[in-house]
Amino acid sequence: MVQVTSTFPALPADHPDPQRWLDAITAGRSEAEAGLIRRAWALAERSHAGQTRASGEPYVSHARAVASILAELRLDAESIAAAILHDVAEDTDTTLEDIRAQFGPGVAALVDGVTKLDVLPELHRDLAASRAGHAQAESLRKMLLAMAEDVRVVLIKLADRLHNMRTLSALPADRQQRIARETMDILAPLANRLGIWQIKWELEDLAFRYLEPEAYRQLAASLAERRIDREAYLDRFVARLSGELAAAGIKADISSRVKHIYSIWRKMQRKHIGFGDIFDVRAVRLLVDSVRDCYAALGIVHSLWPHVPGEFDDYIATPKENNYRSIHTAVVGPEGKTVEVQIRSHEMHNQSELGVAAHWRYKEGARQDRDFDDKITWLRSLLEWKDEVAEASDFVDQFKSEVFSERVYVFTPKGRIVDLPVGATPLDFAYHIHTDVGHRCRGAKVNGQMVPLTYALKTGERVEVLTAKTGGPSRDWLSLHHGYLHTSKARQKAAAWFRLQEQGAAITAGRAELDRELDRLGVSNVKLETLAQRLNFARVDDLLAAVGRDEVKSTQIANALSEAPAPPTPPAPRPAPIAAMPGEVSVQGVGRLLTRMARCCNPVPGDAIVGFITRGQGVTVHRRECPNALRHRDEHEERLIEVSWGAESPGAYPADIEVTAWDRSGLLRDITALLANERINVRSVSTQTDRQNVAHMVFTVEIADLGSLSRVLDLIDRLPNVSRVRRKTG
Repeated sequence: MVQVTSTFPALPADHPDPQRWLDAITAGRSEAEAGLIRRAWALAERSHAGQTRASGEPYVSHARAVASILAELRLDAESIAAAILHDVAEDTDTTLEDIRAQFGPGVAALVDGVTKLDVLPELHRDLAASRAGHAQAESLRKMLLAMAEDVRVVLIKLADRLHNMRTLSALPADRQQRIARETMDILAPLANRLGIWQIKWELEDLAFRYLEPEAYRQLAASLAERRIDREAYLDRFVARLSGELAAAGIKADISSRVKHIYSIWRKMQRKHIGFGDIFDVRAVRLLVDSVRDCYAALGIVHSLWPHVPGEFDDYIATPKENNYRSIHTAVVGPEGKTVEVQIRSHEMHNQSELGVAAHWRYKEGARQDRDFDDKITWLRSLLEWKDEVAEASDFVDQFKSEVFSERVYVFTPKGRIVDLPVGATPLDFAYHIHTDVGHRCRGAKVNGQMVPLTYALKTGERVEVLTAKTGGPSRDWLSLHHGYLHTSKARQKAAAWFRLQEQGAAITAGRAELDRELDRLGVSNVKLETLAQRLNFARVDDLLAAVGRDEVKSTQIANALSEAPAPPTPPAPRPAPIAAMPGEVSVQGVGRLLTRMARCCNPVPGDAIVGFITRGQGVTVHRRECPNALRHRDEHEERLIEVSWGAESPGAYPADIEVTAWDRSGLLRDITALLANERINVRSVSTQTDRQNVAHMVFTVEIADLGSLSRVLDLIDRLPNVSRVRRKTG
């Protein structure tokens, strides 16, 4: 059966009887949902009492119209309530807290989100000043979505703008131009990106009316001419097509339409043609049940009338970027007049007309919607749910804009938008602008206020970089622990600067850094040739230069020290050691003999060690450079025995960490909290503050190996007021 349908019916937003409007907008909803909407309307009427719009209408009529637009999109009750209340918190005495108390956190969050998007005029002025074109406009659209934690906020904003555009004639000409330009640059493309063509087309036509009034009037007049004849022609066309489809057993809803004015004008501009050369001014749309019926209907259309070469597009086989799916063809109909025919399924139609909002309508579809994932992949996988969507409330919960936790959008002083990962700092921003700006950066202002270079930028902030005339980056910038640079790209640029410096300077700096690390770890008598080989460097100088350029980290050095072969064995020949279990110490020729760690030096896995045979207490294990071990070598060399660590050392071993810092309130608490967070057990603490207010602390902790020790030392070193931290070895 074929049915000829009219366009999508609108709710009576302008009906003088609010009760009839409420009945229409709450029809089919649960009692709880209907109650929420009715309570929102009651509050809006009270709050906006006495307020009027520029047109002279009661202000509350705008709230009603915005809610009606969203109801046409089949949005949930929370969205409708928030639409009714979207101006209450900003323009009346009712506060956001009042809304939260009466309607819950969901509605309040939506109202708050719409209020935050009221920065659009300022953001658009910045965009216009930057003259950066399409890429910057796209960045601003993404920025708006980033500022909205829930995409429904953007839908409410689009509906708000649509009604404002419908009533724009009441405003002065300069405001008409500004609002129309914002709409054309940002909001209409945003509706397109979200797949809501029903709103996109109307926003474009309304904006075009004010931006190009003469062109709009001419096209509108051209379309109005012979309107009755055109409608009669399309009625005959539809009647013929309906009969053929019915004969073929294809169920179809057919509607006729006139192409939108702005899309006609754009095609004329793009193809440099006149109005008479536009093939799709007369158009019909077929809605069928399945993809198979789409192609069957296409065959019937082409069998009835010849198609126009070059005017066929199959967006079902190859959907558009926003996942728009439909078949478009143009045929030469009766009397030689061209008619565009669009063919799609009912589901495709609802996706194209309602886009994102269609998911509230199709809440009963118990399936994972892969098509929708494709539609907004540009939002960086905004939807990341894994289970099937069964209820609208589930979908709403999952539809948070989590993707934008990954990006921030900030402004340059000239208004250009810079897109950076979340966590990016002013230094990352400086390197994004230009490598030389990053090298010479010495400070930054955010929204006119000085901030540290480690400050984490937030969406919407304006960033100004303060530079020196000469100079380069600091080596501290390359440390992940210090937090100056968040992006690997900026870090690579800073590292490249150091690689260009004189090799000798890098070697000198590397030697100082290596000596500092060895001293900090309490390690001495290290063969640098062996260490270089372990780190895959052919020469010691290559290793030192790499350390100086921060290409080799402290943890890598510590791990390499753990792997390095033991120093030469004692002079007397001994049998080969028996393998130890992981975490044990192997005693040469004996195996699992009773051993204990010397308290004087507290060796940990990775240290070079030696055993001393005691009387009655087994073997005491010392670090090789321990003063007591050296004394034993002089006095009782025959009681020294070679020992080695097992293959793995998952156990915990005591180590003393010595901290020197300017004393302050909470210093001890900060260090112990850090150790607790790293799951490092603290056996004992001793602390003393001298007359110069310098705190000397010793922490005896249980550590797994040198690598773990190096990391803990790094973390403590980053705490405020700490001037030195090292392993205490004697």
